[in-house]
Amino acid sequence: MKVGVLGSGGVAKILASGFLKHGYEVMLGSRMPTKLEDWAMQNPGGVVGTFAETAAFAEIVVLVVKGKVAAEALRLAGAGNLAGKTIIDTCNPIEDAPPMNGVLKFFSTLDQSLMESLQREFRDAHLVKAFNSVGSALMVNPQFGSERPTMFICGNDATAKQAVSGILDQFGWDVEDMGGAEAARAIEPLCMLWCIPGMLRNEWTHAFKLLKLK
Repeated sequence: MKVGVLGSGGVAKILASGFLKHGYEVMLGSRMPTKLEDWAMQNPGGVVGTFAETAAFAEIVVLVVKGKVAAEALRLAGAGNLAGKTIIDTCNPIEDAPPMNGVLKFFSTLDQSLMESLQREFRDAHLVKAFNSVGSALMVNPQFGSERPTMFICGNDATAKQAVSGILDQFGWDVEDMGGAEAARAIEPLCMLWCIPGMLRNEWTHAFKLLKLK
């Protein structure tokens, strides 16, 4: 399967390398692909391109940019290149403002998530929220002894969520499907909760786990 990762930051590179590790064909996309030459040299088999080239290449697209530029990145990728495709939305609506007592500020509200606004604009794509509630160092096959951490996902398309769930299983996660895109109103703020120990005590090696009575 061909995976296109939209983003040139550290998180995008880690996820792109993770997909390569698991046998996917990967293109990493940027506004300026020359910024990614070092990644391409360090990851044989991976290729780089523009956002539009990456979206056209991909069967599954992974959106890994700052929340404030997420819509712009998808516009540059091209609605036609995204139509009918699964988009793994890793973005959080983090405001450009300092945290308050370790709590990040969001530009979204509890009645309107970033993912919902993206899905509304790109109606022909199938967005699935994932990877937004853990740090990049733990996204690919995190090691917590015998425990597998939980990744919460949501989205409107069942087939897209099934595809993303399969990827998350490969990447070492238990998956909890929280339903439609509206659930992103609850899943996106998990980023706030995950970051508090890091902001307050420089602790960044944790993940969420949903426990169920049997």
